[in-house]
Amino acid sequence: MPLSKILPARVALVVAVGLALGRTAPALDHIVLRRDDATIRVTGRVLVTAQDGGKLVQARDGVLWTVPPSELVEHTSDDAPFEPLSRAELTALLLEELPAGFDVLSTKNYAIFYSTSRSYAEWCGSLFERLYLAFTNFWSRKGFDLTEPDYPLVAIVFGDKPSYVAFSRPEVGDAVESIIGYYSLRTNRMVMYDLTGIESLSRYGGRGSSGQIAQFLRRPGSEQTVATIIHEATHQIAFNCGLHQRYSDCPLWFSEGIAIYFETPDLGSSRGWRTIGAINRPRLDRFHEYLGRRPPASLLTLIRDDARFRDTAQSLDAYAEAWALTYFLLRRYPERYLAYLERLSAKKPLYWDDEETRIAEFKQAFGDDLERLDAEFVRQMARLR
Repeated sequence: MPLSKILPARVALVVAVGLALGRTAPALDHIVLRRDDATIRVTGRVLVTAQDGGKLVQARDGVLWTVPPSELVEHTSDDAPFEPLSRAELTALLLEELPAGFDVLSTKNYAIFYSTSRSYAEWCGSLFERLYLAFTNFWSRKGFDLTEPDYPLVAIVFGDKPSYVAFSRPEVGDAVESIIGYYSLRTNRMVMYDLTGIESLSRYGGRGSSGQIAQFLRRPGSEQTVATIIHEATHQIAFNCGLHQRYSDCPLWFSEGIAIYFETPDLGSSRGWRTIGAINRPRLDRFHEYLGRRPPASLLTLIRDDARFRDTAQSLDAYAEAWALTYFLLRRYPERYLAYLERLSAKKPLYWDDEETRIAEFKQAFGDDLERLDAEFVRQMARLR
């Protein structure tokens, strides 16, 4: 699911007037707001205060709240330090918020809330933990200093699609009908449903049984289906380990390129992850097809703004080119890519760069001659088979 599709519209209300960073003292903030005829109380820390008084607040459960001045009723603070909820507190809170019938599986880095079988939850936990280890090892070996997540990484797994759609529609909208899972920047959680329910495999028993999982993984196209979940899980890890900041202006070509770079599943291993950085065949095929009609300014339009990702007529080409550019830069210019990553990871929430700044920062990392770089990029990717 493109991150652009789930960024709350209310963010724009806070940003429009310009920003001043909130205080960095570890005091606990108490916010009362009025939204949709309901009074909401949020305890956490103010991350950003806009010039008009609007606020971005991080609650103790990790949820981000954008509070425009028109909704703010009261803001008080005390001397108690801000601390994220403990795993036990977060578990209790979510079990209270979720529909009846959910249980929780705790792994080293994840809290998986599920209303399907324990077997399916364990399969998800194993997949995510292997990805987490591979992701963190990859960037650590490249010299990027990752941070430990403040919270367990939360995944919510519904037992069937209708329940998932009903739960997710208020946040995602009608697009939820066509996606199998997503990572929410607002809540910091992944939400999905049991993929073994796609078709009836009753001879294996209840949905999510080990037999159904094995049968699902043998189906044509299952690798691409799993890749979608891995893509969203990669976003979650990246936004919790310091690669990106939630609600910061990280270019979509960059964040999506990384997620696609990692999304190739390794379904033949129970421990490692041997397919990171492997050729993503569907994305490469799409990029090769795009080359025949690729306009001269394609690289420029990819890096200067996110418009192509938000346009359904161009988005598939944009995703393919984002993967191709990430693949090319990580192999051809790894040190420059890392320096660019360091710059982007330091960007603050709710501060939006203009097109000139995006282009200038890209040129600072990879050189002023975009035409030369583009020619090298196209030449090398066209040869890749």
